Amino acid sequence: MRVIAIDGPAGAGKSTVARACAEALGLEVLNTGAMYRAVTYAAISAGADTSDNNACTKAASSAKIELSDRVLLDGVDISQEIRGALVTSEVSTVSAHPGVREVLVEKQRLWASQHGGAVVEGRDIGTVVFPDALVKVFLTASDSERARRRVIDEQSAGREANFADVEADLARRDATDSGRSISPLVAAKDALILDSTTMAIDEVVETIVREFLKREVLQ
Repeated sequence: MRVIAIDGPAGAGKSTVARACAEALGLEVLNTGAMYRAVTYAAISAGADTSDNNACTKAASSAKIELSDRVLLDGVDISQEIRGALVTSEVSTVSAHPGVREVLVEKQRLWASQHGGAVVEGRDIGTVVFPDALVKVFLTASDSERARRRVIDEQSAGREANFADVEADLARRDATDSGRSISPLVAAKDALILDSTTMAIDEVVETIVREFLKREVLQ
């Protein structure tokens, strides 16, 4: 399957890079983080305890999530809601549940299969979801640069954002995502490690696209 797996912490530039790579290669983009946020929103809306594996797994199983330029949950556009402070504060807890991850990994694989491949971004794409992806990338950036980008994103969306608070929240999420026992945030052994702190986005994209085309020819 024509899959590029892009993993890395929040604010590293995964979404921007994924969209550019997909456009260059004629592929669709699957943002798995949006799926976990949608399930988190569904669980909260249902009054579920976000620390309860069974309750959150039930929410994941019943949720009909549609992804394009918007995020739809059961036909309702929740693109803005899933970026709010409440979902952001709970998504790492919900996404750590084994049942939730099992349900969403299955949905992610099905989505990519139905679309003939994809550029898939997330936390465990190259290690768990698509371990046989044609190209695996671990995209990172310095803590301060990731926080700066996130503040810009939040302010552009009309949400208030304090640099210190954002930086602390990213550190908390990094610790949770990297330290969980199920599908932790780690680089696949054969991943391209790219630090976007000082690299231009075009340079990152060109590196990934070039590697993809080279490996596709060798298949």
